[in-house]
Amino acid sequence: MQQPTRLVVLVSGSGTNLQALLDACTDPAYGARVVAVGADRDGIEGLARAERAGVPTFVRSLSDFETRDGWDAALATVVERFEPNLVVSAGFMKLLSTDFLAKFLTLNTHPALCPAFPGMHGPRDALDHGVKVTGATLFVVDAGVDTGPIVAQVPVTVEEGDDVASLHERIKTAERAMLVEAVGRIAREGITVEGRRVRIGAGAR
Repeated sequence: MQQPTRLVVLVSGSGTNLQALLDACTDPAYGARVVAVGADRDGIEGLARAERAGVPTFVRSLSDFETRDGWDAALATVVERFEPNLVVSAGFMKLLSTDFLAKFLTLNTHPALCPAFPGMHGPRDALDHGVKVTGATLFVVDAGVDTGPIVAQVPVTVEEGDDVASLHERIKTAERAMLVEAVGRIAREGITVEGRRVRIGAGAR
């Protein structure tokens, strides 16, 4: 029987995407297991969710290091200890270095249909632009901001009367479902990234 894909999940806040993955991983047929959860700060709900699930946790706070490079190297060292097949950035609010990304295939989500509306305010920017459809994107993290090769996308209709909070809440719901489905497929079928092209299954590795 194939061993479950080993996931290390990085969080900075409440960890709702993490919880969705933890819930999915309780089914052996899902094909993945969260082997560790890391954070860039103590005392957050994301870490508490991991601890309640019996998953090892670690914290590497940027303020504890003299340099950004030192922090990044320390993060990579502890992640490597858990031998992940895949790293998932689930609301992790720190950029990762090219050295880190060269070691670990890392996925992240963004609350817009990339390449539209990158950065911190995707739902607000979508509303301000007057689009009728926005959504969420799952992508392979690269050196840019929300610029990596796209793994999956899901559309979300902008409703009359939406504000940033209501739109973002619907996007987050769609985002969680997309993340769980895609990570499960990657775990069971494999993934190949060739330039901007991402393929799951059908000969992927």
